Amino acid sequence: MSNLKGKVVFVTGAGGGLGKAIAVAFGKEGASVVAADIKEEFLTGTVQAVKEQGGKVISVVVDVTNYDSVKAALKETVETFGRLDISINNAGVVGIGSIEEITPDEWDRVMTVNAKGVFVCTKAAVEIMKPQKEGAIINTASIAGKMGMAHLSHYVASKFAVIGFTNSIAKEVAMDGITVNAICPGIVGTGMWRGEGGVADRWKLEGETEEQSWERNKKALIPQGVDQSPQDIADAVIFIAQAKHITGQAIAIDGGMTM
Repeated sequence: MSNLKGKVVFVTGAGGGLGKAIAVAFGKEGASVVAADIKEEFLTGTVQAVKEQGGKVISVVVDVTNYDSVKAALKETVETFGRLDISINNAGVVGIGSIEEITPDEWDRVMTVNAKGVFVCTKAAVEIMKPQKEGAIINTASIAGKMGMAHLSHYVASKFAVIGFTNSIAKEVAMDGITVNAICPGIVGTGMWRGEGGVADRWKLEGETEEQSWERNKKALIPQGVDQSPQDIADAVIFIAQAKHITGQAIAIDGGMTM
């Protein structure tokens, strides 16, 4: 039985993909959802989907790399719903390129959103949760935070950073009633993996199509042989958010890829 009814949940990167699935899942459980993203227009579909599940929802524009922006978004969260119970720090960017192709600016872009963004959002959430003596923080890392991957070195570095940071903060706030965990999505057939310029495209063998590369790599990398869905990830987040004695973990939802 869910303990999420009436809880207040802040979700960054809620405009699509994993963030949207997570926001909708919390709405379905009866939580009050604050859907956050860099642009308001990204959030229209998420807000509508949460409402269709019967959930309470507001949208906020936030730049996760800017502390003042995140503080303002969380201030609006507390002013609207009275508290902050769960912070899902999911916003992130991807980049694909060899070491020769990645520029210093591209390195900074990926590290700033993926690593600094998680730091900023966690810092702001802890400031609210500590006086409450209660809260759950869940940071989106990746299987790329557990293993190196060719042509993804800057993305991998950012996700290793998220896991190490999560472990450290979990120790800091363990006596404050706050759990801090990371989720590590596996291969989800959207975003960086599919389409022209995606990982499956980059990892093609000679004569392969992108689709053939996708199917080959999926079967070779994942013991279960199937990719993961946004709903798979959302289901894990719902579970972790309610688990009082799971903290400091980087939990993979990856079909056994990093077992």
